[in-house]
Amino acid sequence: MSGMDTAIVIGGGQAGLGTAFALRNQGFCPVVLEAGPEPVGSWPHYYDSLVVFTPARFFSLPGMPFPGAPGHFPARDEVVAYLRQYASRLDCEIRTGARVVSVVADRDGYAVTTADGTRLHGAVVVAASGCFGNPHRPGLPGLADWTGRVLHSCEYRTPEPFAGQRVVVVGSGTSAVQIAVELSGGARTSIASRRPIRFTRPRDFDPREYVWRTFEQIGRIPVGPLLPSAAVSFFRAVPDSSGAQRRAVEQGRPDRRPLFSGAEGRELIWPDGTREQVDTVVLCTGYLPALEYLRPLGALTPDGRPRQRHGLSTSHPGLAYVGVEGQHTLLSAALHGVGTDARHIARGLRAHIVRGEPALRRPAVRDGTAGRPRFSPPPGDPEPSVPRTRRSR
Repeated sequence: MSGMDTAIVIGGGQAGLGTAFALRNQGFCPVVLEAGPEPVGSWPHYYDSLVVFTPARFFSLPGMPFPGAPGHFPARDEVVAYLRQYASRLDCEIRTGARVVSVVADRDGYAVTTADGTRLHGAVVVAASGCFGNPHRPGLPGLADWTGRVLHSCEYRTPEPFAGQRVVVVGSGTSAVQIAVELSGGARTSIASRRPIRFTRPRDFDPREYVWRTFEQIGRIPVGPLLPSAAVSFFRAVPDSSGAQRRAVEQGRPDRRPLFSGAEGRELIWPDGTREQVDTVVLCTGYLPALEYLRPLGALTPDGRPRQRHGLSTSHPGLAYVGVEGQHTLLSAALHGVGTDARHIARGLRAHIVRGEPALRRPAVRDGTAGRPRFSPPPGDPEPSVPRTRRSR
């Protein structure tokens, strides 16, 4: 790979892997740094029953279709297996157990330091570490001093430990509804939120209908004033392919309530003044970008969000982001949205190298072929797949 610009990709989950593929297409030599033991991101840590709400034919990273029937809705463990296979065939170096602690600018681009003291240099850096390591725990009324158990959805796995309990799930999104419905089979469960729960109609999610292609195209419109508000509302709704979740909520399994107005001792206080003893509160309140390693660089806002436009840093040339919710499109944080964002930032980073800012760079690849992904399709694959990887620890 002589003569190629090194690109450090921080994070080896869906965002980092898809980004490495796009960077290879632009003539970079990507080095992926993954904090965990294998490059599969946060997927193994999600709750056991998770099923994605996008059919397999639309749910993939660039260069490798998701296996199985096109209309199949993949489960968590299927996604983990897919990411393992994708990483094993990706033509770049992947270092596992490499947690990044700092990024600083230097004369050749950026210096990245990992927890064990290893220091790497890259012409460009892409922060693709996701949000799972930074669960959002909002300051809800009285909850700080409440004596019951509070956990975030990232800590939830199965409903069995909550059997017989009184549980309140906070949130109105997909994970809140899925977890609350699952818990209601063995626990007395309520789902509480400030916003009402909106379900999409089951027929909208029939993979045989053209609406899926429309859904995907809308999801790739850049976030901005031209994006219809109806599209934003549609993406915030809870997808319910069979209608079972809507029926469960309508039947009070779980029951729907406004967010509690306070908490005292072991009791939650509801807006009408009613007090109720509750065992567990599950926060399905999302995540915030996990980018503290960029704090010393000055690339973040005071609340920890990246200074960026459509994934390209507005404060540091040669720095980019992939996987931040809403950074470019409505699908930016989704696996099947990675390809669009990764291609966009890879082109931007290549343009940055060509301009030679802020320091003189090595020559870009000029022969028109070096640096492109080398495909090695397995027997029976109808189209090229992602190339093979080099793994190091």
